Amino acid sequence: MANAKQIMLSIEQIKQKIEFGLPGAKVELKDPRKDGIHLKAIVIYKGFKDKSLVEQHQMVYATLKEELKEEIHALSIETHEEEE
Repeated sequence: MANAKQIMLSIEQIKQKIEFGLPGAKVELKDPRKDGIHLKAIVIYKGFKDKSLVEQHQMVYATLKEELKEEIHALSIETHEEEE
């Protein structure tokens, strides 16, 4: 198991990866189990407009394609369209 510093760094890197993949998105990443592999992402993004919930989640998953293969065991996603 990674130490707390490594977990915090990886969470920040994951958050940045979502933000990079969805420019302008506001991302909050939580680690409810404090284990670094069961994460919850709350993403607010104007690009979700007119997208179904499934499409919104697919957009978030696409930003973490590689990480979901090995580094992230579970990712819960909550998406919201950014209000103008």
